[in-house]
Amino acid sequence: MKTFKIIICIKQVPMVSELPWDAKTGTLKRELAQGMMDPSSRRAVEAGLQIKEIRSAAGEHTQIIALSMGPPMAAEILYQAKAVGADKGVLLSDRRMAGADTFLTSFILAQYIKRQEPDVDLVLCGSQTSDSETAQVGPQLAGELCVPAIGYASDIKLQGNMVRVQRHVDDFLEILEMDLPGLVTIDQGAYDPRYTSLGGVQDAFYNAEDTASEDTAFEDAASEEGDIVQVDAKGLGLDPAFNAVKDSPTRILDVYSPTTQKENIVLKGAPKIVVDQLFDGYGKIISSAMGKDLKTHSHTGE
Repeated sequence: MKTFKIIICIKQVPMVSELPWDAKTGTLKRELAQGMMDPSSRRAVEAGLQIKEIRSAAGEHTQIIALSMGPPMAAEILYQAKAVGADKGVLLSDRRMAGADTFLTSFILAQYIKRQEPDVDLVLCGSQTSDSETAQVGPQLAGELCVPAIGYASDIKLQGNMVRVQRHVDDFLEILEMDLPGLVTIDQGAYDPRYTSLGGVQDAFYNAEDTASEDTAFEDAASEEGDIVQVDAKGLGLDPAFNAVKDSPTRILDVYSPTTQKENIVLKGAPKIVVDQLFDGYGKIISSAMGKDLKTHSHTGE
């Protein structure tokens, strides 16, 4: 029986309170910030695990490969994915890949899948990550792999060699069907992630039995930390002159924190007059905020 293979692309993002920015390169200094698995990636992992559980209950075998690109510290989220049930973790890590925009990130992820997992049945991604929120990597990766894609899924059901996806878009409920292989991005509000058990953590760090063997050419440019496979630019067959910062077509011109300026206005006079002034000047704004049509009243002669 053929093993159904799911690749889940996950990303390590900086903690919300830690966003060190390199003004010269226009990229985040990820190695300086404490990282976590992106919330949308966690939901994609949960979606894959639920598919695996349903198939396992039916006596069908499923393999889940967690795939990430980032600095060596990003291996932490791969162990996290293995702790909840992923079978294998792969980290694409090389200084030459650092600073890649969404276009090159998708290209690099696709190189690994094409070279090492060409028989993948389903690729899952988060809809968008918390550090950039572009929602571009999933669709671009599907383009690189030449497979169909569906975005913002809230529920996935496998039916033979196709997948049925439910999603909410612009207040409409849509049900779409897609032939496999294909790619699906998971909506941020779907698939609540499960808790990690202590037994799962132990298995993630000490059980290397499920590590798949790679071909000789691949092993020359890959290393294993426990059962997390790390692959560099050479292992992906990238050009020796490849440099993600220079080769990325996206250019960040400036990054800044938005500021708001408020003008204080003091209303003076008798209370009834002040109330009339307030509603005459700001009645529409107050009505909009409250969702009610407020009427002003004249106090003349009262």
